[in-house]
Amino acid sequence: MAFNKNTSIAIIGAGSSGIAAAKNLLQCGFENVTLFEQSNRVGGNWVYTEDVKHSSVYETTHIITSKAHSSYLDFPMPESYPDYPSHWLMAEYFDNYAKEFGVYERVKFDTTVQHITRTADGKWTVETDKGTSNFDVLIVSNGHHWNPRYPNYQGKFEGEFLHSHYFKNNKPFTGKSVMVIGAGNSGCDAAVEVCRVAKKTFISMRRGYHFIPKFVFGQPADVIANKFQWVPDFLLDWVYDLVLRLENGDITKWGLKRPDHGVRMSHPVSNSELLYYIRHGEITAKPDIERFEGKTVYFKDGSKEELDTIIAATGFTVTLPFFDKNFIHYEDTDVRLYKRIFHPEYNNLMFVGLIQASGCFWKLADFQSKLLANYMAGNFALPQNMNAEIDREVKQIREGFTKSARHLIEVDYFKYSADVIKHIPKNAPEWTKAKLNRLVV
Repeated sequence: MAFNKNTSIAIIGAGSSGIAAAKNLLQCGFENVTLFEQSNRVGGNWVYTEDVKHSSVYETTHIITSKAHSSYLDFPMPESYPDYPSHWLMAEYFDNYAKEFGVYERVKFDTTVQHITRTADGKWTVETDKGTSNFDVLIVSNGHHWNPRYPNYQGKFEGEFLHSHYFKNNKPFTGKSVMVIGAGNSGCDAAVEVCRVAKKTFISMRRGYHFIPKFVFGQPADVIANKFQWVPDFLLDWVYDLVLRLENGDITKWGLKRPDHGVRMSHPVSNSELLYYIRHGEITAKPDIERFEGKTVYFKDGSKEELDTIIAATGFTVTLPFFDKNFIHYEDTDVRLYKRIFHPEYNNLMFVGLIQASGCFWKLADFQSKLLANYMAGNFALPQNMNAEIDREVKQIREGFTKSARHLIEVDYFKYSADVIKHIPKNAPEWTKAKLNRLVV
């Protein structure tokens, strides 16, 4: 399908990725853009609400990448923002971004996409709770942090059991014995918040993690990491590991496993408080779970604990609920998209934001959107051997990260940024004040 300025474009979701896609398309001259958003604001997860039906952050969330490396390319965060802004400030930032670049008025708010099908002539029929429309191009940016993945253990826990998706604040856990399963960013944050009010707080981990403090040598951790990108790969993990050992000490002294993989081989855990509260006795680290019996949890080291509540911070399943599963699905399988953007069979189907990385998520979405818009404007051609390229990219992910469902969409932030940027042509339209050859990660 050839694209022109009148091409009709549907974008599913007006979160941080969807608004980046719309902004770049608009600045490239594609005016016929419609975004479908089920909530009443842009910003996706960053719009806090206590309504558990809505995917959102919890009450005290701050970003885990610093302001210095978390702005869209041509829309810096205000100088007044702290190093790690709160969700309130981030929602404001996304709001201002969408208004600044003419995205807001193109969003259909309070509209749920129910089903999407491909027509006989290769277009897309988008069915919503408000009506049905056809579009020439479909861009999927519906996010992947909303469909909870639950753990499976022998027995049944008879206390309160919930997923971290439904954790909004620590008030319901006052005076209770609580355990968090999982030590990703959500799990660590939940444990830290709960321990402030709970009678006892535990965190169960099935493997070792690298805990990255938010500040290293007085600076945000990603600012320091960026300074080490000149170091060869074979030394970089050693450098990172050395820095973490100097910062954190020997974490095995406090019941934590030492990781059996390099720092860059798993999604980073950015948290300065978990180890602080463990060392103060407010949180107790436990190994993996063996089984449940009533309210008693038995662990693989032979210990047991009586609990009131378990919070499963065990991640999310990548879900595209509007597609028939026999058409497209990426649940617990390799995501076969060129550059994590372009579908190999349909040249008018693209994805923005279907990635996880060690750095800022929406900054990568901005880079993806620039490449996508260049493609539609005719400034970038997809390779003839796209499936072979996808095979190579999938292999890199499998070999570069520990085996885990969450790592099926993981990318190395710095390498992926550089790879996408190098494919943005030097003669591309100047959509922004920044020159393309001055793109930074």
